[in-house]
Amino acid sequence: MNPTIRQLLDTADLLVWDDGEPVDTSAAGTATPASAAVLTATTASRCRGAAFALRAALESAVTARLTAHGAPRTIREGSMRGALLWLRCCAEAGTARRARAVWSRLCLGCHYHQYEIGPTEDQVRAWRTEVAAVITLLAP
Repeated sequence: MNPTIRQLLDTADLLVWDDGEPVDTSAAGTATPASAAVLTATTASRCRGAAFALRAALESAVTARLTAHGAPRTIREGSMRGALLWLRCCAEAGTARRARAVWSRLCLGCHYHQYEIGPTEDQVRAWRTEVAAVITLLAP
């Protein structure tokens, strides 16, 4: 797992599991206190922010997998829908399906609509678990 993906997962953890206590946010195991901005953000904002971080981590992992398998640049740098279709050639079918499913849910969670409630903490925690599992399966 590259450092960017690890940082994005740590950011999602910080946003969702924040209770004011120091959070272990590095591979070295050092504790980082939560920032004042995180402490004052609403739960809905923190959950939506965590969804953005998780989606970016998943997209980075998909791009890394495609790069490792020599996918054309237009696929790697194009739309994520195209990249997820191409992923079926570079990973097991079940892994590609899981990546597509969690990416779709994260996209819905990232978009703000006045008539919808944002993602809940439980949803984001479930997405975090699934994203981590898919990233592990996609690791070259």
